[in-house]
Parts: sequence; C-alpha cells; structure tokens
Amino acid sequence: MLDLDLLHSFVSVVDAGGFTAAGERVHRSQSTVSQQIRKLEESLDCALFVREGRQVSLTEDGERLLGYARRMLALSTEVREAVSGRKRVDVIRLGIPDDFAADTLTAVVSAFARSHPDVRLSVRCDLTAALTRGLERGDLDVALVKREPGAGRALAAWPENLHWIASPALDLAASGPVPLVAFPQGCIYRNRAIHALEAAGKHWRIAYESPNLLGLQAALAGGLGVALLEKRCIGPGHRVIDAALPAVPPTELALCVIDTASAPVRRLAGAIQEFCEEETTRLAA
Repeated sequence: MLDLDLLHSFVSVVDAGGFTAAGERVHRSQSTVSQQIRKLEESLDCALFVREGRQVSLTEDGERLLGYARRMLALSTEVREAVSGRKRVDVIRLGIPDDFAADTLTAVVSAFARSHPDVRLSVRCDLTAALTRGLERGDLDVALVKREPGAGRALAAWPENLHWIASPALDLAASGPVPLVAFPQGCIYRNRAIHALEAAGKHWRIAYESPNLLGLQAALAGGLGVALLEKRCIGPGHRVIDAALPAVPPTELALCVIDTASAPVRRLAGAIQEFCEEETTRLAA
C-alpha cells in the first residue's frame, strides 16, 4: 500500500521545485521531507529524483509516478468529501500557451470562474512542449497546444498561418545570417523557422531567445531580428516580410481535453473553443 502522506510530499517537491520549498508547503522541515522521499523510493524500489545541489528533477520512474500520485490524492480528497457530506470543489487545471495568455482569453477564463463559484481554476501559462507533457502526466485537464496538423486527438483544432515578422528598421540584407528572435528550443514555430531557412540554403543565428511573447515582441520592435509567429502576435512596430524569406506550412492550434474530463472541464473547454472560433474568424478577416 502506498502512503498518501508520502505521495503528498512527493508531489509537493515536484510542484515547489525542491525539498526546502516543499517543506514550507507541507509545514515540515527539509530533512523530514527528504526522509519521506527516501522512504517512498525504498517502498517502490526505484529513484524518483535526480539531485543536483539544491536542484531536483524527476527520473523516468518519477515521471511515471507523478500522474498516478496526483490522481490518488485527488481521489482521496473526493472520498473524504463524499463520506463527510462536505460540498465538493472541482479543480480544473488549464494550460495556455504564452502567446494566448492575453487579455481576451483571460477575460473568458475569468468569466467562467465567476459563473462557477464551486470550481477552483489553476491556470498554467507555458510553452507547448511543457503543456503537452502536463496533459500526458495527468497534471492538466485541458490545454491549448500548438502542434503539427492532425497530430493526435483534440476536441477542436484550427490552422495557424505563420508569418515572418520584423521591424521596419531592420535591414535583413545587411544582417548576415538571418537573426532569429525565437521561443526556446522545442517550440514548433522555432523548428519551422530553422527548417525553412536551412531547406532554402540560408544561414541563420539565434539573436534573441525568450519563453515570453512580450520579450520577443520587444526584440522585434527594437530591430534585433526576425521571428516566425502567428498573425495574432503581430504588434505595434512590426511588419510582415514573408516575401523576403521562405514560405512556411501552417501549424495547428489544438484544444485537448483529458478522457476523464468532468462536466465543469467540458464547459470550460466549450467556452475556450467558442473563443478560438471567434479569434480564427477575426484573424481571417
């Protein structure tokens, strides 16, 4: 039998990013949390974390355990609430790409939260690679992800037409290798850009890298380079320079929901789907 208290400490270490911060979350000392993790590892006969100084990361066994641990803890809470007669609070874990965490979508999510007071929303803004892993692990219930067209099941999906964007002040011909402004490695836009340039025989370099869209937009406006982004990301001080660089095939924005989604999760997904449909129509105009 797995001790739920040990699983709680395990999940806390993952969420907090370390043993000391996890101890603060569960109101225990760092040494106590470390002892609990060792006990859990001994009971499972495997290592769950790779320890590098104060930093910790999950092993493959730890990755596999995480989704189960979250589900077991959630089920334990559900059982206590059902037996005690307390009103259940549904928790919805939503994942949104950074370039979609804008005022408009946030307003949709906020309106859903206000109309569902019995629902507790936990929103994560991250790169698609991290959101996809979150869905696979069971860390997220619903997420918007950017991916190759038709790459798996989705509640709904929309094509993304990518554009080369730069500042009017950037002289691309005089800049040598194409200076790329990009999200970190693993981003499908970045991969598309590099593949298109290399296929066309063009040299490139990473001039500016950021996990945050606002950083990329500022770098573009400042003339630091060019970026391959969706139309919704074009801001003041930007221009489209598609004619100067290779054509790029469309990617896809997909709304993914876990198979065991509750009714509130489905309702939130429906609200996001409606928003994305409206955005697609607006951008196509």
